[in-house]
Amino acid sequence: MNPTIAAMLPPAIVLTSLIPGLLIFALREDQYRLRTQLNMAGVFLKLALVGLMLYGVNQGLSFRFALPFLPGGELILHADAMSLQFVALSSVLWLATTIYAIGYLEGAPLRSRFFGYFSLCVSATVGLALAGNLVTFLLFYELLTLATFPLVVHRGTAGAMRAGRIYLAYTLGGGTLLLMGVALLHALTGSPEFVPGGYLAPLVDSHRAGLILAFVLLVAGLGVKAALIPMHGWLPTAMVAPAPVSALLHAVAVVKAGAFGIMRVVYDVYGVEPMQLLQLTQPLLWLAAATIMYGSIKALQQQELKKRLAYSTVSQVSYITLGVALLGPVAAVGGMVHLVHQGLMKITLFFCAGNFAETLHVHRIRQMNGLGKRMPFTMAAFTVGALGMIGVPPIAGFISKWYLGSGALEVDQGWVIVILVIAGLLNAAYFLPLVYRGWFMRAPETWPGDAKLGGGIPGRRETHWMLLWPTVFTAVLSLLAGILAGTDLSPLAWAQLIVQREFGL
Repeated sequence: MNPTIAAMLPPAIVLTSLIPGLLIFALREDQYRLRTQLNMAGVFLKLALVGLMLYGVNQGLSFRFALPFLPGGELILHADAMSLQFVALSSVLWLATTIYAIGYLEGAPLRSRFFGYFSLCVSATVGLALAGNLVTFLLFYELLTLATFPLVVHRGTAGAMRAGRIYLAYTLGGGTLLLMGVALLHALTGSPEFVPGGYLAPLVDSHRAGLILAFVLLVAGLGVKAALIPMHGWLPTAMVAPAPVSALLHAVAVVKAGAFGIMRVVYDVYGVEPMQLLQLTQPLLWLAAATIMYGSIKALQQQELKKRLAYSTVSQVSYITLGVALLGPVAAVGGMVHLVHQGLMKITLFFCAGNFAETLHVHRIRQMNGLGKRMPFTMAAFTVGALGMIGVPPIAGFISKWYLGSGALEVDQGWVIVILVIAGLLNAAYFLPLVYRGWFMRAPETWPGDAKLGGGIPGRRETHWMLLWPTVFTAVLSLLAGILAGTDLSPLAWAQLIVQREFGL
């Protein structure tokens, strides 16, 4: 491939959502067809470019774009195996969420504003994933905060505005801590590019205190978006946002940005050996384990469906941090593949929750009785997502947890197995009753939302096709990611490729 073309592909992937987003802001609300065409053109062009780069990186090609930005620091977009894993997830789920959002917001006000910020959010997420150094990562990390705030407050209600204020307080505070950590490392080393194995090993002896402080600041800043305790409070509150936004926050953008940032810091800034020498591993491991347990216990206490799913996210995203903190190659595979698997399963669950709410006005767990008879495809998708979160084979979540457990034994951290088992039992305790209610309990004679979205038509089941098919699509992907885990095209195979390059295997 021509080097100039290869260098332009990373910014082109960012622009495929940025340009449509900016154009959509200028559209009138009644320009439905043009808005949809711009959205879908950006989605499919991005998918095509990501596919090209996936093939190139697998063949050993380099895709790097650099622009002078700060003294001693460039704005760098660089595609490697780790970044493309996140970019591919974001691009595929952008397709599903865009179709879902078009159906969800049909007839709603301010659609151009929503889809404009929606596209900016995807652009920030992709830019963050492709960031080649900490300075570039920080830039897109803060842009992501600014792009998602209007989505959280989109409905404009008092509850939405309150959630937006809480969201900004947490994320801007986290961004400030991240800035301090990046600035400290910049003062010590400049802003070199991310490199497998990290670049701080020469400074461990001479700048031990500074590196420890920088790590604490970086993890605290990233931990806000990754919803590590006690920095998770914004996430359940943000559930007042529309269902496509909830899906975006939990499966694609915000929480994954934090978890992905922790992966970058541990593997490509510090490196495994400096992490061990600085004794940073165990505190991060304990924090991840505590968050897994806390999120599971809180989820069990929730009676509102979206809040139960929100606390489940607090727990499930921390499996990624757990895998990273174990510092072994097998656990790293489990953590990295869970970034994809959790995204597929969690977006399915939030799509289902949105379908229940929009079609039947079902918001609380006690209202879920008999949903499988009224909405069998949506309830089947919910069942796949729920069982996957528990870790039932052959769904994707089982693969993640198997590698995490095996990785814990590999590095002599057997107590992590106890955490995984207890968390799995808690997952079963807060998901299986929902599945039981949906399939085996008697349905009410009428549903609260039977007059909406065609629900009152005799014999009509399910919901609008634009809400149903993205839900089924992501559920099928969750199942296939587990069934086909042994093939070269699976997320697991790509996670193994990342670990081989990060650990030099």
